[in-house]
Amino acid sequence: MKTSSKSHSPALSRRTVLRGVGVTMALPWLESIPVWGAETVVGDDPVAAPKRFAAVFMGCGINRKHWWAKGSGGAIELGKSLAPMEPLKHKMNFITGLFNQNATHVGIHPGQTGNILSGAPLQKGSELRGDISMDQVLANHFQQETVVPSLVLGCEQPVTGYHETNFSMAYSSHISWQNKTSPVPMEVYPSLAFDSLFDNRGSRRDESILDRVGEEAASLSRRVSKSDQLKLDEYLNSVREVEKRAASMRAAREKARQRADDRGKPLAAMQRPDDGLPEDIREHMRLMCDIVAIGFQSDKSRVASLLLNRDLSGLFYPFLDVESTHHSASHNDLSDAYERISRYYCSQYAYLAKRLDAMPEAGGTVLDNACLLFISSMWSGNAHDSSKVPVLLTGGLGGTLETGRVLDYVGKDDADRKLCSMYLSIMDRMGVRQDTFGDAETRLAGL
Repeated sequence: MKTSSKSHSPALSRRTVLRGVGVTMALPWLESIPVWGAETVVGDDPVAAPKRFAAVFMGCGINRKHWWAKGSGGAIELGKSLAPMEPLKHKMNFITGLFNQNATHVGIHPGQTGNILSGAPLQKGSELRGDISMDQVLANHFQQETVVPSLVLGCEQPVTGYHETNFSMAYSSHISWQNKTSPVPMEVYPSLAFDSLFDNRGSRRDESILDRVGEEAASLSRRVSKSDQLKLDEYLNSVREVEKRAASMRAAREKARQRADDRGKPLAAMQRPDDGLPEDIREHMRLMCDIVAIGFQSDKSRVASLLLNRDLSGLFYPFLDVESTHHSASHNDLSDAYERISRYYCSQYAYLAKRLDAMPEAGGTVLDNACLLFISSMWSGNAHDSSKVPVLLTGGLGGTLETGRVLDYVGKDDADRKLCSMYLSIMDRMGVRQDTFGDAETRLAGL
């Protein structure tokens, strides 16, 4: 276990990790550990808490009748589909009217999705061509400071082939792109995403991580303050709960992999749950949110994207009393059924935000030092209308982003309502200055 070099105190380094056979566990913020991402302090003052960014994506738009907000601060009124954000509305910004110019007038679905985080023009045909997404610009900046540069997660398998518009379906399946021609490989298996946070590897991979670091955890607990002991216990219990759920899914994936080998089929080509993914999408989404939360809490990663469902999604929602697939339901986007779907997806975003807001950190919470983006590639699934897109931002990015506002850009000139202008503004606040990004050269006024 690595410790601080401070001579006047037994205080531990922010980079303290618990080690076991084939595994390492990074720690959350503890008051007994005075520095952030450095081995020493500056004088007697700790380095500021790290800032994080996560994009949460929902395909095919929302129910536009019930996706609204008005007012400000704690008095903001929320539309029915945004009800899950009620407890955190003072830490949220509702933004309407922004658009992605290169996703308009290009045909429906893939051409509206593959550049949602890049703003780049997409090329049709067999050759993929777009540009790096803003989450990966951030990941490249922080790659020397975090073990996992970015968590790129999904809850639905990517698809191959071409859409009727002659855009590759890769654009429908990926929102994170590492360069002009390649999406970042997306992890859809919770067990593998979980393992990546703890360097879990080797012949003991199926054994409990908590058991393997138990001795060091006990030693650490004796060295930190009483309040930190409680925080550490809460963190370890949280990890154990997620580990148990991920472990059952690891077993399911191994069985699925064997089935795929027996049938001579790629695992990704099999249907849920034969592919080893959770049959209940609710459990899948919650577990992926928990993994992002642990990654942010432990500072193992500062950037994440979570594709809750892909564009042209085939997910079903029997628990919402909806008979159609997601994509089919979106073609009746003003229906009560699609409102329930929209509210459900907002609830997953709200769940992640609440998890982060329950994690104390340097006088605030992890959410206070983060920015969570909720976005879809279109406003109306029925009309395939991408002239504006739904946007929520939650978290204050270390006090640099004012919250509790409704920001309306409807009616503004196109140059003043660019999605990429918002991305420039977010990157600025995270210390990643870009002269231009996508189709934008200016920051978003009013943000």
